[in-house]
Amino acid sequence: MRIVDVCAFYSPHGGGVRTYVEQKLRIGAELGHEIVILAPGDEDAVIDRGANARIVTLKSPRFPLDRKYWYFASARQLHDALDGLSPDFVEATSPWRSAGLVADWDGAAPRSLVMHADPLSAYAYRWFGNVFSRNTIDRQFSIYWEHLRRHSRRFDHVVCANSSLTRRLAEGGVAATVTVPMGVEPGRFSPANRDRALRARMLAACDLPETASLLLGVGRLAPEKRWPMVIDAVNAASRTMLIGLALFGEGREARTILKHIGGNPHVRLFEPQRGETFARILASADALVHGCEAETFCMAAAEARASGVPVVVPDEGGAVDHAANLGGITYAAGDPAAAARAIVRMLKRGNHRPQLARTSVDHFADLFALYEGTLNGVRRAA
Repeated sequence: MRIVDVCAFYSPHGGGVRTYVEQKLRIGAELGHEIVILAPGDEDAVIDRGANARIVTLKSPRFPLDRKYWYFASARQLHDALDGLSPDFVEATSPWRSAGLVADWDGAAPRSLVMHADPLSAYAYRWFGNVFSRNTIDRQFSIYWEHLRRHSRRFDHVVCANSSLTRRLAEGGVAATVTVPMGVEPGRFSPANRDRALRARMLAACDLPETASLLLGVGRLAPEKRWPMVIDAVNAASRTMLIGLALFGEGREARTILKHIGGNPHVRLFEPQRGETFARILASADALVHGCEAETFCMAAAEARASGVPVVVPDEGGAVDHAANLGGITYAAGDPAAAARAIVRMLKRGNHRPQLARTSVDHFADLFALYEGTLNGVRRAA
């Protein structure tokens, strides 16, 4: 198949979306498909990424709220590009304006809406959840729900990476929802990467002995990640036992998070690490703690499970799936006291099961099989 991903939020300076795109380009070609990423950019360009893989950019304006990104300004421009590419299958990977543009394209190819974001959880539920019920918030944001319901009827699938989001969208009247979980990088994460000396060095950096417990936090330093809440939870749990927290991330909230740490020597903020170094760091922790209930999959938790490390995660959103089958403990989302209790229980419990890692190859094989089934007239049930 020639699969065209209309990817409004691809940026060479981006984070998770860029990583996903790079994996799709490589793995899709290996699986025998032709992958085209159609994205807005500073200029019209074609960037070859090997056989059967390329990024096509359309000259577009910069996104005013984040200059690392652009947005599709012209329906005609996008539709002409799709006509020229003659795709067998089209993906829209943003639920916003580009979803409508893809739905409006009059080409014959089937199409899917891939939910790489959960805006209500990331913003509305987080902002107003302490005051109003979710039903009340949903009623106030009914225009967004109608937007999703209307578009879902024009797509063959609405693809989610976690069962929680699939269920919530289906209950909200969004049609054709289906779960296709993502996966970790093949061959990268394993309990065999555990390094006791590295663990001791990280605890020493937190001004703690090897007898203390080491928690890891991994992710962007953004408000929806709730790192201040995680820090509060760790501080509360530390009244019961010696705990060090090593945060790995970067982003616009770095100064706020450092201020919240407030000189606590047992909580340290480090720059992100990648590759083999990160795999060793992750496998050397005693648990991973996460605060964001708006994750569509939570790659950090998946990588932790594959590394033999249990997770302490919110009971809503993509992270919750990774706590199943003795993989960790969940707590009431947004509640630092509940998170603190979960941390203590997890560290005292000690029994957890490494997960047989689902890889990104598994993810794309399942996703493209879904698309091939659609082309062959077989529609998969949600």
